[in-house]
Amino acid sequence: MPTRQVLACVCAWALAVLAACSRSKPVPAADAAPDAGAQVAAVGVPGCTLYGEPRETGTVPDVLPELSGLAASQRHPGVFWAHNDSGNGFMLFALDEAGAVRARLTLTGAQPRDIEDVTVGPCAPGDSRPCVFLADIGDNFERRDVVRLYRLPEPESLTDATVTVEVLSFTYPDGAHDAESLVADARSGRLAVITKTRASLGNVYALDGLRPGASVQASKLGTLEVPEGLDRATTAASLHPSGQRLLLRTYTRVWEVRQPDATRLEDLLKGQVVEVPGASQAQAEAITFLQDGNGYLLGSEFTSQPLYLTRCR
Repeated sequence: MPTRQVLACVCAWALAVLAACSRSKPVPAADAAPDAGAQVAAVGVPGCTLYGEPRETGTVPDVLPELSGLAASQRHPGVFWAHNDSGNGFMLFALDEAGAVRARLTLTGAQPRDIEDVTVGPCAPGDSRPCVFLADIGDNFERRDVVRLYRLPEPESLTDATVTVEVLSFTYPDGAHDAESLVADARSGRLAVITKTRASLGNVYALDGLRPGASVQASKLGTLEVPEGLDRATTAASLHPSGQRLLLRTYTRVWEVRQPDATRLEDLLKGQVVEVPGASQAQAEAITFLQDGNGYLLGSEFTSQPLYLTRCR
């Protein structure tokens, strides 16, 4: 090859290399997950300032082939109440963080359609006794005129038993909704559901005045929005014992709403929404703060799937 052609090829090659080196790095898609280690520190609220990485502690037991909800016990440290999704027996299970079954409750008094979450809180406003609430609020096609909670006193001992539940019915003020999340405010005894929607992290409805034998109308408190619309479709939620932090689980992430000095759910909904550490799980549908609020447990549908515990860093 003539010298002039060689020099031309070398120059062209050098220019291509320089262009490649100066080219900007690819920009992540708008819905790409942020760096798991890049946390926003919690300031002015009780609980962890920063969370550690989720740690596998056990697996979902065989009795929970469609685990759909977890809630930390208030009577029994280290114990979590868990239940299956629709199409399974009407039962409630007490687990530890390893997934070992500590007690099985066979429930009577209702015929559930689609139980999607569980929480533990005061049996009623002004009542200090803890109750377990199961949320029969699943409605994939948004056709249910009335949805229900089932209430039972939290057992004082972890033994197998048969328990009759109380039925607490309610309606929405603006038509049927699909929902998979129920939270209880430990301070006031107030309950609220969070809808599952593709438009946001969900609408929050307070359930005031619930009582057996009657149907009450929920009241809409607001909508949970995530920064830049990164995520949606909340599958589980848990309210911190302080009422100043709220965990929201989606299929791909975990979000936390924080509002210092929030005294009501309405105050909390005005708070900062940040991403906190999650774990890759098939059909991620369960989350609960620990009893002391210093961390949370993650669960998912399907037996033998890992359970992940996240504590303070």
